[in-house]
Amino acid sequence: MGVGRAFGEREHVEEEEDRQEYEDQQDHASSLLRRDPARQWQNRQETSIFCHRTVTLVAVSGTPRISGRLEKVVVPLLPYVETFELGVACEVFGFDRSDDGLPTYDFHLVAASTEPVRTRFGYTIDVPHMLDLLDDADLILLPAVDSEGIGLDEERLEPLCAKLRAAVDRGARVASMCTGAFVLGAAGLLDGRRCTTHWMHADRLARMYPTAQVDRDVLYVDDHPVLTAAGTAAGIDLCLHIVRTVQGAQVANTIARRMVVPPHRDGGQAQYVAMPLPECKDESLAPLLDWMSEHLDRELPVAALAQKAHMSARTFARRFVAEVGVTPARWLRDQRVLAAQRLLEETDLPVDVVADRVGFGTAAVLRRHFLRLRQTTPQAYRRTFRRSLEPVSV
Repeated sequence: MGVGRAFGEREHVEEEEDRQEYEDQQDHASSLLRRDPARQWQNRQETSIFCHRTVTLVAVSGTPRISGRLEKVVVPLLPYVETFELGVACEVFGFDRSDDGLPTYDFHLVAASTEPVRTRFGYTIDVPHMLDLLDDADLILLPAVDSEGIGLDEERLEPLCAKLRAAVDRGARVASMCTGAFVLGAAGLLDGRRCTTHWMHADRLARMYPTAQVDRDVLYVDDHPVLTAAGTAAGIDLCLHIVRTVQGAQVANTIARRMVVPPHRDGGQAQYVAMPLPECKDESLAPLLDWMSEHLDRELPVAALAQKAHMSARTFARRFVAEVGVTPARWLRDQRVLAAQRLLEETDLPVDVVADRVGFGTAAVLRRHFLRLRQTTPQAYRRTFRRSLEPVSV
C-alpha cells in the first residue's frame, strides 16, 4: 500500500483486487472441471458484485520480510499508563507457555525512575528495571498512555524517545497500542510513516504530527520496524501479528487459543465508530461464515452464497460488508491464506496441493496472494516456519 494514497485511488485498487478475486474463482472453477467433469453444471456465468469502500484490516509497508528475533520483549511504563493494554502485553509475552511447546520470552517492565508508576486508575506499580534494558530488546511495546499531556512534556519523554530511536536504528521492532502512538510521534518515529491509533484520537495525532500518515480505518499498521495498533483490543491483534510474523501462524494461533481470542480478525476499526446500525442485523451471518470456513476448497461465488443465505446477490454483498467489514471475496482470500499457512507449517504437502485444498486452485494463485498479504512466497514461508514439533492441540 502506498504512503498517502488518496481514498479514491484506494477504492480503485480494492475494486481491481476484487476483480482479480473473481478471476481467481474462475481459474479455480476451471481446475475443478479438469478434475471432475461432473461439476460441469457449475460452469456458468454468475453476476459479479463489486463492493466499494471496504475497510482494510492491516496496512503493511516496507521491504518484504518474514524474519527477525523475538526473544527479549520490554514494555516501558509512563505515568497514568492504561492497564488493559499493559495486561495485553503481559498476557501475550509474559506467560510461560512452554508446556504447549511454545517459545518463552525474556519479558520485562521498565520505567524512567525507581518511583512507583501510577496507573490511570489510581493504583501504582513497582517497576524493578530502568530504561537501560531497552538497549538490546528485540521488541519494545508501548501501552496506551495519558496522551493529553504528552505534547506538553516532550522534554520529560526524551530519555525514552532516545532509546526508541536507537532501537529502530539497530533494527529492533518498536510498537505501540492505542495512544502509545503519541510517544512514537514525540520520538519522531512516525515522520513519513503510516500509523494508526484509537479512532477517537486519530485527528489529534494527525494534527500533532502532520508528517505522519494516519490511517483511521485499520486495526493496526506494520511499517517495519515501527508498528501501531488502534484502540484497546486492537493491541491483541497487533501482538499476535508480531508473533505470527516472526514465529509463524501455529505459534500465534496457539497463543490465541490459550487467550480464547480469534487469531485473526477481519475488518478495521471503522466498524467501531459510532454510526447508524445497518439494516437486516436481526440475523447474523456467523453460521454462514462458519460454513464457508469449513468449505474453503469449494468454488464459493457470491450468487451461491447469497442463495444459501436466502438473499439476492446484491443484498448479500451489502449485508456482508456491513456485518463483516470486507467483501466476501476479500474474506475468503484472507481465510484461505491463513489455512494455507497452517498447511505449509504442519504438513509436507506440495504447494499445488495446498493451493487446491484451501480453494485457490493453483500454486500460482496461492503465490500471488501470499506475496500480497505475507510479503513472501509459500516456499519461503515453509522454509522459515516448518516446525519439527508435532502440531499443538489445545
